[in-house]
Amino acid sequence: MRIAILGGDGYLGWPTALRLSAKGHDVHVVDNGLRRRLHTEAGSDSLTPIASLPERIAAWRAISGEEIALTEGDLTEWAVVERLFRSFEPEAVVHYGEMPSAPYSMKDRAHAVFTQTNNVVNTLNVIYAIRDLAPGCHLVKLGTMGEYGTPNIDIEEGFIEIAHNGRSDYLPFPKLPGSMYHLSKVHDSHNIHFACRVWGMAATDLNQGVVYGIRTEETGLDDALLTRFDYDDVFGTALNRFCLQAVVGHPLTVYGKGGQTRGYLNIEDTLQCVELALTHPAQPGEFRVFNQFTEQFSIIELAELVQKAGAHVGLDVDLGPVDNPRFEAEEHYYNPVHTKLLDLGLRPHLLSETLIESMFAGIERFKGRALQAHILPRDRWRPSA
Repeated sequence: MRIAILGGDGYLGWPTALRLSAKGHDVHVVDNGLRRRLHTEAGSDSLTPIASLPERIAAWRAISGEEIALTEGDLTEWAVVERLFRSFEPEAVVHYGEMPSAPYSMKDRAHAVFTQTNNVVNTLNVIYAIRDLAPGCHLVKLGTMGEYGTPNIDIEEGFIEIAHNGRSDYLPFPKLPGSMYHLSKVHDSHNIHFACRVWGMAATDLNQGVVYGIRTEETGLDDALLTRFDYDDVFGTALNRFCLQAVVGHPLTVYGKGGQTRGYLNIEDTLQCVELALTHPAQPGEFRVFNQFTEQFSIIELAELVQKAGAHVGLDVDLGPVDNPRFEAEEHYYNPVHTKLLDLGLRPHLLSETLIESMFAGIERFKGRALQAHILPRDRWRPSA
């Protein structure tokens, strides 16, 4: 299968490119280096040292004998997207290529505008390219469970049966996003759903939970293939941040009461889910939504798991609650459905103390690169009084 991976330099995009290339697919990655530039601007960096994207691709060629094609360009520029679709003629597109940080999007007006412009415009370009240049192409789009927020009812997979005044319909599940970033994902979902309803596009929206993990089967083959590992307050995800904090001796940054509950999955399971979506594609005109996570935890539960795992390997891990910089419920109901990917054959890697300890070992190799000044949160959802 000819598969274009948008955002192919990222934490998830690069391992996905390697996995699909290893499976024999014709892979073409697109990236404009945004994530690297944003870290440079902030003075932060990946914990793992990562080579440039051309160097990574060359290393993969030397190790595996497989080729990965590369386009370095910005998806908000139509010329870049059009050239990709005309030259490569993708049969499927895996779309990770967006600014992926809620804290970044909430810094101020300029960051919010950039986030929504970058994310919504580039996805619009992609769906128009599919409509006009590759109408049989299947779009697999990385969404987020954060689109739903934390409603006081069970969260269905994308759609809900509504009965109202004696009539009923099957409608998109209501969205209560908690940041300008998550709101951009809601806009994407609506635009993609429109393209499926009106133009007959085939799309799978993967509403992903919080991802953790430092390596995959392919990135573990050689340090030249490492994917990035972010632990900072802007791009680091909860469990990754906690594991780094445990290894470097920083109290775990539990925001507020710690009752915030979300879905989580191992990075290996992200790759499984994407592959399952590609090999079991949506039909023309179908907009599928998969809730992509395997387990759910509260922040305090995660912190306590990390603390317990740390004790097993001789780490003295303290919990250091901090004032919550976000506007969010710290205690709430949370019960999302997540059965569709299991029905397709997902075999989850469930979180355990052993798995956390293996993350400690991976982090230990590079802990000298950790910048502790970027651990505590600096950006608040509400302006200071």
